[in-house]
Amino acid sequence: MIRCSSLHVFLVSLLCLGHGGFSFVHQTAAPIIRSTNTVVNRALLFASASTASSPDAVIAPQVVATGYSSDDDLPKAIREATAMAMESLPSNDDNDDNDATPTMIDLAVIFVSSLYDGTFSPSLVVPSLLDAASSYGGVIQHVIGSTAGGVVGSVANTAAQAQKAKSNCRPAELEGTLGVSVCLFQLPGVELQTFHVLGDDVPDDYARFPASMWKQAVGLTGFGGTDDDEQDDDDDSPVFMLLPSPGFQNDLDDLLQGIQANFPHSSTFGALASTVSSLSRARLFRYDVTDKQNMQTLGDGCVGIAMKGDIQIRTMVAQGAKPVGGIYQVIKATGSTINAIVLDETATELEREARAEDDELEDDEEEEEEDEEATDDDSKKAQMAAAYAKASIPKPCLAEANFLMRTLSDDDQSFMRKALLVGLERGGSVGRTPSELARLREGQGHRFEVKQVASAGMKDGSITLPLGSVNVEPGTRMRFFVRESNFAKKEVEALWMGYKKRVLQESFQTQNDDDDDDNNKTPTSFRPTGCFVLPTLDRGSKFFLGKPGFESGTVTSFVPEISAISGFFSNGVIMKLDEDDPAEIASSTHGSASGFVLFGSKSGRPIYSPAAAAAAKAKAEEDRKIAEEAARAVAEEDEKRKIRTKTVETLGGKAPRSEDGELILKRREVHSGRALTVSTVEWSVAEKQATPSSTLESFMWDKETEVDRFRERVPLANLVSQCRLAASDPTKPKPRDWVGLIRQASKDGFVVIPECKRMEPTSGSLWKRYDAEKLAKQFTLSGAPAICVNCDAVLFGGSQDDITRARKSASSAAVEKASGDDGVVVPPILASDLVLYPYQLYKLSLAGADAVNLVGGALASKDLLYLTKIASSLQLQTLITVTSEVQLRALAAMAPNSIDGIIASNRELEDFSFDMSGEQALRLLQSEALTEVRGKHGDDIPVLVEGRVGVIERVDADGNTSTAQYLQELRDAGATGVIIGGGLAEGNDYAAIREVAGALA
Repeated sequence: MIRCSSLHVFLVSLLCLGHGGFSFVHQTAAPIIRSTNTVVNRALLFASASTASSPDAVIAPQVVATGYSSDDDLPKAIREATAMAMESLPSNDDNDDNDATPTMIDLAVIFVSSLYDGTFSPSLVVPSLLDAASSYGGVIQHVIGSTAGGVVGSVANTAAQAQKAKSNCRPAELEGTLGVSVCLFQLPGVELQTFHVLGDDVPDDYARFPASMWKQAVGLTGFGGTDDDEQDDDDDSPVFMLLPSPGFQNDLDDLLQGIQANFPHSSTFGALASTVSSLSRARLFRYDVTDKQNMQTLGDGCVGIAMKGDIQIRTMVAQGAKPVGGIYQVIKATGSTINAIVLDETATELEREARAEDDELEDDEEEEEEDEEATDDDSKKAQMAAAYAKASIPKPCLAEANFLMRTLSDDDQSFMRKALLVGLERGGSVGRTPSELARLREGQGHRFEVKQVASAGMKDGSITLPLGSVNVEPGTRMRFFVRESNFAKKEVEALWMGYKKRVLQESFQTQNDDDDDDNNKTPTSFRPTGCFVLPTLDRGSKFFLGKPGFESGTVTSFVPEISAISGFFSNGVIMKLDEDDPAEIASSTHGSASGFVLFGSKSGRPIYSPAAAAAAKAKAEEDRKIAEEAARAVAEEDEKRKIRTKTVETLGGKAPRSEDGELILKRREVHSGRALTVSTVEWSVAEKQATPSSTLESFMWDKETEVDRFRERVPLANLVSQCRLAASDPTKPKPRDWVGLIRQASKDGFVVIPECKRMEPTSGSLWKRYDAEKLAKQFTLSGAPAICVNCDAVLFGGSQDDITRARKSASSAAVEKASGDDGVVVPPILASDLVLYPYQLYKLSLAGADAVNLVGGALASKDLLYLTKIASSLQLQTLITVTSEVQLRALAAMAPNSIDGIIASNRELEDFSFDMSGEQALRLLQSEALTEVRGKHGDDIPVLVEGRVGVIERVDADGNTSTAQYLQELRDAGATGVIIGGGLAEGNDYAAIREVAGALA
């Protein structure tokens, strides 16, 4: 047994300077002192960062990783299991040193099949484990473990496997065969200490011993603060894991009670070491880095690990016992002996009613009814037993069990003849569901604690439970149980359902606590990092009717985020039957059960998942590639823009204009280098190299080329047919009243229309990552009455698919935003493009546009008239963009009401620059030409302004400069509203601009 020594003194001194398990480095560890100290220093920095106040501080995650192997060579099996577990730990890819940084492992728990004992010495286990970890770059600080009759392990899923399986790991249960399971822990912020105690050294009367003496006796000197501290702060409540040998059972209760007395807020779990055959001897394993020469392989006593700090556990126990018969009251009892019982009819009836309401037990009840009706003999037996049970006189336990047994199925009778199980009602049952399974599903815990009868009095019919296990009081309720696999399956599932419900309730409580100003501590809901599954030897695939891995598989079903499951088949489970039961003071041993232990941190540390880490790494790489591709695309678009935005500098002056000041525009000449396509060969004739005289002319020539290419793929006749079919198809989108919503919105104030635009010819890309669908959603949720989408691909980098995506996204967002009173109002879409041919109008209609924008400066009067008629036939509203009074007078010459709106622009069509003073749009608003247009097409025709709105600043009467002043001047000049595109991309928030516009006088 490890006693208090200079090693413990040195350990405590290191703990005062270090951080949890990362600090356990002994001065005699010469071979790895340099690399290990490097790890310690890095770990200390990493841990200190986790408590820093900086929002960018990195918090070290709590990590649990497992691996297993069934190789018949013990050292090789340990190496394979360790390698599998090491692969699931966080990598050190960010190390900048020349030497690889070792991975610090605070705790390793190993379970080894006893079948290796005949071929390999158990003393090989710890050295093989340490060597295996070291060969893969790991440094283990502490080790505990034992031999087992079977092991439980898991392998972490890859990101693809996790997505397909809906869980982060694949567990395996190796029962009665060769196998090794290794579980590795990284526990930042946790103080750890291993210990070994023999049965003779455990004080049998812990109350007589001071805390310091008791800790020294069991090997826990120096753990949990000063030895004079008899109680621990609840925030540092320690966790104990115990692995006793089978011969330690008689002293185990004394150890458990002593731990609870000296660490009243502690949690204890564990399991008794086991073997496949009774001819083998169970072994225990222990190692502590503070004494590297002490690699212990033990045959007696109990090994354990004490953990204190940022760690907590959740435990559950599945008893695997089905209740049979009624509920009784103990009439006479002495110590652990029950002499006489009587049926508690009230409790029995309440429990039967609760079972009848339990949906999961309906099938079982129907089967029981069918069995009872199978033969008259069975019916008579049931009636006889019921009549005897209802007798008011007390009865011996064995007599009642004998009559009850006759009413059971053959399998249950067979079990009862071999073993008699009795359940004693536990405290805290008042106000809870009487049904056992229903209680577990609600997270209320077990009603009865099941124990196997140790002996029976054949003369008086009494039964005696294991000595010291319980002190039965008269008046205690009890009932009989049998082991049954189907019920055991339901019990395991019910336990996990109850766990999920408790965690959900805790999360709600956490939210309430976060809102409590008086709470100085930040509560966190429990998030598991790993799980131990600890079944006894009589469970497993044979008990669950040949279904292997049922219990570990259930864990992944209910807690799929767990990436590590370990454990072993034991001789008994050590933990509280219900961890939240205040009446259950200390953990106890359960001889035939399964224990489940979940690990987590108190502070809510990040949970490391290999699958999630791989997915995050892949996502980061994908994002990097997307960002690079986007940057490359932006650069290419900017280069194309520079080429396409040709200026008149090569002509030595301004572009040619007519007498009225309008640009003289020539259409593209066929013989000037027009590209032609014959079959799959594209060629061109360049007899003359024509040069555009302005940016608009260049724009028009490129647009004509674009339309020609579209026509080669889809002729105009096909588009016309598609539009006719869409008009008659009720499932296809129909044009909406774009202008009508603008008029409606103008009644409430100055209208602000957002524009989805990828780039500007004069400045390049407006957005780092342009997403018309995302922008349309944001604008809709912000209350936009209508949306403009620039779909030109030549100068503005858009596409007609942007219209379709924006329309769909806006519709979904409108449904999300809609209230029951207002209904759904979807903002219609205005398509902004350089439209020169009817062909383009048909394509825009099919894309989902509700209105189109025609550039007045690019179209002759006859073309303008023709295009508006085609648009009207497609039910598309037309808005004309004008940059001069000449263009306005052309609109005044058109037939009344042949256009639906006007857009006054600050853009200069010669080079596509902007009038940054904003005067151009103001002059158009105040011109006589606009008055003529309104007289022809109606005074209520909407007049919108575009071109650096939201960027242009004006000086108000007080000498203050602002963008809001320009909005005010536009409103005063008679504008209905504005269209803002580039202004939104330069940091302006649409909702804020809309609010400013709504407040204009």
